[in-house]
Amino acid sequence: MDYTPTQSGFRQQPNMRLRNSSVDGVEGSQLFEDMSGAAHGLQTGNQQAGPQPAGFSGQSILSDPMSNLAMAYGSSLASQGREMVDKNLDRFIPISKLKYYFAVDTMYVGKKLGLLVFPYMHENWEVSYQQDTPVAPRFDVNAPDLYIPAMGFITYVLVAGLALGTQNRFSPELLGVQASSALVWLIMEVLAVLLSLYLVTVNTDLTTIDLLAFSGYKYVGMIVGVVAGLLFGRPAYYLSLLWCCAAIFFFMIRTLRLKLLSEAAAEGRLVRGTRNQLRMYLTMSIAAAQPIFMYWLTYHLIR
Repeated sequence: MDYTPTQSGFRQQPNMRLRNSSVDGVEGSQLFEDMSGAAHGLQTGNQQAGPQPAGFSGQSILSDPMSNLAMAYGSSLASQGREMVDKNLDRFIPISKLKYYFAVDTMYVGKKLGLLVFPYMHENWEVSYQQDTPVAPRFDVNAPDLYIPAMGFITYVLVAGLALGTQNRFSPELLGVQASSALVWLIMEVLAVLLSLYLVTVNTDLTTIDLLAFSGYKYVGMIVGVVAGLLFGRPAYYLSLLWCCAAIFFFMIRTLRLKLLSEAAAEGRLVRGTRNQLRMYLTMSIAAAQPIFMYWLTYHLIR
């Protein structure tokens, strides 16, 4: 140790030299070596290697012939299922035949509405045919259609909602009950007519869609009666409904007798035979049911 005197008389601390200072520095540097570089390199390597399996698996799936075969097989099954559904649907609901009943135009709709309200001056009630096929409704006013019954049903529900609203009785539930009850009565009427035709054993070209069309024509008179009652009161409702009931009764008699009765009865000659009499009673019963339904579905709408 060396002591060096100072001017103030105090002595400084001794300068001690360590022999192994250089060795300890080297060992310290090796012991606490910075590992951040290695860790960063390892992390970078993992990031580069990470996406490779995902990309490889996606390419393998796309390039796998088995997956392509499965996709082709699935598409073929879907197409076959769609064809099967179309065939079964056409069996129960003939979509191709429904197009015939909606082949109407503005002139036909106007003439048919006039015929439903005032049928007394109409003379020819036979449906026109072309090569054993009835012509489209737009070419023959006597042909049945579904456009007027469908629009009549929707308009009847709307008019019923309007009538309930003017009486402060409107509610979505009540309007739904009104629409569902009208639809249920229509279905029950068609089913009853089909059952009657089966029991009477009538050979006719009337189809279920024809019966649905003829039964749906009464909505026109119902709309006229309710609108007249809303505008002019209850007496106007009864008068207009009475007129429309008589018109639909006459319309149904003149239309159905050509479909249900024999040729002699259709020409107006005397009907003889039990079977022909049953057909005549059935025709009159179908026609008489229309005014009953018209009154039943509208009388509570006018107060």
